Amino acid sequence: MGAPRLMRDILLMMIFCALTGSVQAQDLKSFEKRITTKVLPNGLTLLICERAEAPVFSYTTFVDAGDVDDPGGQSGIAHMFEHLAFKGTDEIGTTDYAAEEVALAKVEKAYAAYDFEFRKRVGRDETKLKELKKSFDEAVAEAQKYVVPNQFSEIADRNGAVDLNASTGLDETQFFWSMPENRLERCAYRESSRLTHTVPREFYKERDVVVEERRMRTDSNPIGRMLEQFAATAYVAHNYGRSSIGWPSEVGQISATEAMEFHKKYYVGSNIVVAVVGDVKAETVMPMLEKYFSKVPGGAKPEEMATVEPKQFAEKSVVIREKTQPFYIEGYHRPDYRDKDDAVFDAIQDILSNGRVSRMYRSLVRDEQIAAVAAGFSGFPGSKYPGLFALYAVPLPGHKPEEMRAAIHKEIAKLQTTDVSDEELASFRTRARADLLRGLADNQGLANDLSEYQTRYGDWRYLFTQLDKYDAVTKADIRRVANEIFVPSNRTWAEIEFEDAKKQESKQPAEEQPAAKTEGAK
Repeated sequence: MGAPRLMRDILLMMIFCALTGSVQAQDLKSFEKRITTKVLPNGLTLLICERAEAPVFSYTTFVDAGDVDDPGGQSGIAHMFEHLAFKGTDEIGTTDYAAEEVALAKVEKAYAAYDFEFRKRVGRDETKLKELKKSFDEAVAEAQKYVVPNQFSEIADRNGAVDLNASTGLDETQFFWSMPENRLERCAYRESSRLTHTVPREFYKERDVVVEERRMRTDSNPIGRMLEQFAATAYVAHNYGRSSIGWPSEVGQISATEAMEFHKKYYVGSNIVVAVVGDVKAETVMPMLEKYFSKVPGGAKPEEMATVEPKQFAEKSVVIREKTQPFYIEGYHRPDYRDKDDAVFDAIQDILSNGRVSRMYRSLVRDEQIAAVAAGFSGFPGSKYPGLFALYAVPLPGHKPEEMRAAIHKEIAKLQTTDVSDEELASFRTRARADLLRGLADNQGLANDLSEYQTRYGDWRYLFTQLDKYDAVTKADIRRVANEIFVPSNRTWAEIEFEDAKKQESKQPAEEQPAAKTEGAK
């Protein structure tokens, strides 16, 4: 063994031992002493982690509902609540809610009449449609008179809130912020209020904002368009194949009435976990949190999606040709996060694409010098249900997507035919522990993780016990899964090929091409 290799192995072992000791210092038993959970009568779960390192706390509301739960014909509806959550409640964001409520009812009545006429495929009266649109706009303007813009966020800011934000994924919606510890009760009051007393204030204005988001993220973005078509091609039945932000014809016609029906179904206690991490005492704050969050409506947890994506039996592809940066991605269907091989997929992802020591970086970027970026990730577009294991590469100038495809397949073949090294497995486990430590060091990150693991596994402890599953991954497991999953019949790939306008014109039918210039003989 050469000296550089020996020194690297010694350093790796030192890091491994240091991280192992650090994890033990913040191990499961330590957190069990500091974490208190309680399920309220309405089904909502409260989770408190005591960490008196600074007089602050971080907060997360985890709602087990995301874009995948959008009803048929209403894609984009879950995302609307990320926007509505900052519009206030029946007490915040309004000058007179009693009057505003009446005005909002008139908005819905006017919109329903307009929408009914608009959707007619036969016999639509354009003159009547204009009149209905005018009535709708007038109703919206009337309701707007009672709105106090941005009041929810301004109150939070005055009370020292930082990182006040929300996110909507395929599988969940999260709301989070951090505040001084003496503001926890105010936080609980406001957060429970916007869960309980959601008002579709400025709904149609925010709907236009979401439509604009779609234009920027997807319609005007070549990679966004490609990824949308990639998912739609990979899935034929499951909602993971739908546009995450919403199809234009659907997100642009969602009504506030439909949105509130979605809220009534999914924003119930049994579908929500609230986590607080920071300088708090459970015996003091638990009764206070219970006081406010017990007001969230109860009800049975919404049923999970029954649709199961059928097995893919043929390779599928998407090719986009235009004058833009080339790109290549491919995906393979894999089981959901509860599968026995979930940790194996994490190991494969790490070995293939975690940083500059990964196989894809060394091969495509460093050695062959054909790609600017090359990596992979598991759980696209979501992980709650069976998703995709995806690998992608961005070609350097002078190189094409098909070269990326061939190079990626070469790396897959190595996984299928040759065992990974002891060093690669050890590095994966070390990095997994390092990632856990980084998450534990940050209050907000820990609140997010605890609420997610409590939701997905029914027990936050899995955040720690998953390391045991990583330790159990073997070389044989990696070869087996690679051979089971990474096969052509389970593959969907998409690419953007650079093609300038002149080349596109040359491919037009002859009668559509401009006449060629001719010159007389000299």
